[in-house]
Amino acid sequence: MPGRNHILLINMEFYQCNPSKLKNCLYLLNPLTCNKKPGNPHMNFTLRPWNLADISSLVNYANNWNIAKNLTDKFPFPYSEPDAISFIEFATRDKPIHIFAIEIMGQAAGGIGIHPQDDIHKKNAELGYWLAEPFWGRGIMTNGVKQMVDFAFNTFDINRVFARPFGTNNASQRVLEKAGFTLEGRFKNTLYKNGEYQDELIYAVRLKTQGSDFEP
Repeated sequence: MPGRNHILLINMEFYQCNPSKLKNCLYLLNPLTCNKKPGNPHMNFTLRPWNLADISSLVNYANNWNIAKNLTDKFPFPYSEPDAISFIEFATRDKPIHIFAIEIMGQAAGGIGIHPQDDIHKKNAELGYWLAEPFWGRGIMTNGVKQMVDFAFNTFDINRVFARPFGTNNASQRVLEKAGFTLEGRFKNTLYKNGEYQDELIYAVRLKTQGSDFEP
């Protein structure tokens, strides 16, 4: 972000916040933890930077076709230790860090990231995520997406966060809808995965400025 950026030290990493949003950025000081309340079936989780100690759990959980089949071919299957090392190096190279591990019960059990766009798309950022299969259906990903949208709007100079689930990935579509995203478009047979054509869906949430729908 250009110009007058305020730097906060969070989870031992630097995150840049627009001074005009500094009040909103304060939530990041204890940012990305979801604690289960009494009577709430959702599990505790933390979003935090990846590190090399996560290699074993990353390989264990990511090496699953039920996950890989809903992601781009950049997410390998089978998933090996060299794949994990390469990914962690990639996920930790930028400042501010914007690709996080989803930690559950002390293990990295998924990933979520926000990817700012450039050029004429520079006011947009793409959201991507995956979660280990044993933790599906527990509300983790919906809450994680909400936190990442907060993080995105408070960290980057953007007004739209979008995601592109496969047309067959109904679970991911439900996650986005529960997190406040709106279906903006469907592109028929745009994707080609595992020898089959699939629809590409575009879901998005926009910063509440003038007539938009999200307020951090």
